[in-house]
Amino acid sequence: MSKIKLKLFFITSLISLFTFGFESNAQKSQKDFLITQYGSKADGKTINTIAIQKAIDAAFKNKGGRVVFPKGTFLSGSILLKSNVTLYFEEGSVLLGSTNPKDYPNMTFEGRPDSPKKDDNSQMALIIAHKAKNISLKGQGTIDGQGLQLALNIDSLHHAGIAVDPKYSLRRNRPNETMRPKLFRFSQCQSIVIEGLKAGEASCWGLSFELCNNLVLDNLKIVNRSYWNNDGIDITDCKNVKVTNCDINAADDGICLKSYYPGFYNDSVCISNCTIRSSASAIKFGTASFGGFKNVIIRDIKVYDTFRSAIAIESVDGAFIENIEVSNIDAVNTGNAVFIRLGQRTGDKPGSIKNVHLKNIKVQVPFGRPDIHYDLRGPEVDFFHNPFPSSIVGLKGHNIENVVLENIEINYPGRATKGMAYIPLNRLHQVPEAAQDYPEFSMFGELPAYGLYVRHANGITMKNIKFILDDADFRPAFIFDDVQNINMEKINLPETKHKQIIFKNVVSAMLENELSEQKLMIDKQ
Repeated sequence: MSKIKLKLFFITSLISLFTFGFESNAQKSQKDFLITQYGSKADGKTINTIAIQKAIDAAFKNKGGRVVFPKGTFLSGSILLKSNVTLYFEEGSVLLGSTNPKDYPNMTFEGRPDSPKKDDNSQMALIIAHKAKNISLKGQGTIDGQGLQLALNIDSLHHAGIAVDPKYSLRRNRPNETMRPKLFRFSQCQSIVIEGLKAGEASCWGLSFELCNNLVLDNLKIVNRSYWNNDGIDITDCKNVKVTNCDINAADDGICLKSYYPGFYNDSVCISNCTIRSSASAIKFGTASFGGFKNVIIRDIKVYDTFRSAIAIESVDGAFIENIEVSNIDAVNTGNAVFIRLGQRTGDKPGSIKNVHLKNIKVQVPFGRPDIHYDLRGPEVDFFHNPFPSSIVGLKGHNIENVVLENIEINYPGRATKGMAYIPLNRLHQVPEAAQDYPEFSMFGELPAYGLYVRHANGITMKNIKFILDDADFRPAFIFDDVQNINMEKINLPETKHKQIIFKNVVSAMLENELSEQKLMIDKQ
């Protein structure tokens, strides 16, 4: 077993031990605090913020307890969850977010580290927790943020001059995300369990966690597609995280690992057995990437109807990314299979990406737009292009290192035409570096390969790779530009008369015998 696999195995074992221990403690008898006994009314009209908060405060003063939401619809603004308190939602209970922006104060919490983008990371939410310990949300109920109406009300207040958003986006015709409350916002918390609920429909991000330790999310149904910036789950600079058995439908990224704080990083994260649909990317590292990401396991994921990448791994603000294992991914109707990008959007120097293992991945890329059935769809790219390949792209002088792709099958649509877009193989230099651009699989414009484009990398190992074309594509399957130490074994490609593998400025490449120049017409430029 490799050092990376041993380390990741140890990490998952620790997470499992944590989960068992915390859940055992949580099963101890807790006193119930019924929110209706504190004045809450289940009519869907009365604002119950104060009454629900009284129940939470009473449980907290009791040194712990269950705050129970009985069957019915309870309207509320922001509530603050406190240590040793469980919010328990009985079957048929609904916590409904207020559509009045005044019911969501922007909390200011002391002790948070500084972030270069702190203005983009607000603390407004329906359920908030800060420096709380041993907290949980459980049951069979629903938490609905009513995000569309809330966002439209925020928009109306801006246009009326009542609550002007200084960062209002005229280009995109919507309020900045810092003006729109999230569904959950947990900051600097310890020992969190959220399980069994239906949640979503926020005006911004859905379930958001920053600088937390020991987080378990299990068996959640998340539908967050009311408005823009509707991520499903956001995990920012957290440690010991387990996300399992979740079904996510998000208008933005499904599960997004972020790093807003230099010197802090995501560590020991396991995401498994989830189903994701997204109008952006299914699972993404970034875009905010100031600290780092390490020891992350992603496995047994089903992706469908997703506009951007099934897996996107991005460091563009100086973050390190290392020891990442992705396995058993089945993606259907997805715009892009894998996107790995090291850029330098901010900071004095770029970060790093190394030791990434992708295996047992099957992806079907359609010819048309895969998220066409979303009511709110992100903009399509504003240039002519052929179908995009997967890509692994670093920066000149700063390579992505040690990437293994094993047992990968990607079905591409083909139908590329030089009349739509064309980069001749003798002009590969015209693919832009785009070092400071927002990272996205379409960021380089037209790419000269249909299957995999690799540039500025050291240590690319590929075993048992299969590309399928539904129709012809004039481009080669692989292009390697400024790449060192390539190892290719068992490569299965559609038959074609033109070159399939292009090497430019390649140092040290090992190809098995059947990848002969006669069969695949390798061109070493």
